[in-house]
Amino acid sequence: MKYQKLGSSDIEVSKIAFGAWGLGGGSVWADMSPDVRSASHLLDIAEETGINYIDTAPVYGTGASEEILGKALQGRRDRFILQTKCSLNWRQGDGNFHYERDGYTVNNCTSAAAVRKDVEESLLRMNTDYIDVIIVHYVCPSWPVSETMASLNELIKEGKIRAVGLSNSQPADLDEYAKYGNIALVQEQYSLIAPLHGQAYFDTCRKHGTTFQVYGALEEGFLTGPEQLARSFKKGDIRARLPWYEKDHKEKLKTFYETLSDLPAKYNCSWAVLFEAWTMTQYDDMNLLIGFRREETIRDTVKCLDIQLTPEDIDRITAAAEPASVETIDK
Repeated sequence: MKYQKLGSSDIEVSKIAFGAWGLGGGSVWADMSPDVRSASHLLDIAEETGINYIDTAPVYGTGASEEILGKALQGRRDRFILQTKCSLNWRQGDGNFHYERDGYTVNNCTSAAAVRKDVEESLLRMNTDYIDVIIVHYVCPSWPVSETMASLNELIKEGKIRAVGLSNSQPADLDEYAKYGNIALVQEQYSLIAPLHGQAYFDTCRKHGTTFQVYGALEEGFLTGPEQLARSFKKGDIRARLPWYEKDHKEKLKTFYETLSDLPAKYNCSWAVLFEAWTMTQYDDMNLLIGFRREETIRDTVKCLDIQLTPEDIDRITAAAEPASVETIDK
């Protein structure tokens, strides 16, 4: 495993982070049932492979992911860097309407009081005294950034959190938040077939010395191999909402795989590892967040850090992906 500091903080993390969205289950991950025993086993494998960095959020399963992780981390909390989020809540009337799902109305609120409440509730759900990194899950213009950061900086002084990050934001948001404190990382969607948001963000991250943590690098499985294109998903499942589930985009992605069919054998790796290795070449302070629901996925993913793609193959992969690429994705 390789490690890095998060931005200019003193927090050292594995370059691969354990994404716990799927552990929350619900309609978004219709084929996943929350299970503490399975989560504990996955954390065992994470430790074995050197992964010390976990990402979750209150709304992943409306509390389920955090609660499961809290139980699975008992007795080893100090061996992991734990990252969760604030701003999205399902408290009645606390913020702006964001979405309805699984019988809950989720709001977005970055007021000082809401941010503090979010953190306190996460501490209780995960049965921990502190959270290493809090990410503003969705940047919201309805409350001043100065107010949001004042609350987060107070929580740092109190020892309840150690660092702050942003997600679902724009480069201008990082510029604004950085006026009021250190932003250790931004966590943003970026992939080979939806690269534009990340590409637009890299220069601003570099300016502020901020780590770019990529989510969606494998586009919820669509970049794990051509066999994924034959799968079907229930209505509401995140994978059924992505562009590549539609016929025209699916055909373009099929051609993409055919064009690169020799590369997995050349590098003796899976399709997923090939594209993860490509992703890590795109920014000099990249952290790779991958959703882990199976042991074999963890063991396979860590191999990407040992793959050295040639410049020619990096360019070849990039060019092959262009016809199948989209500008924006709503997850």
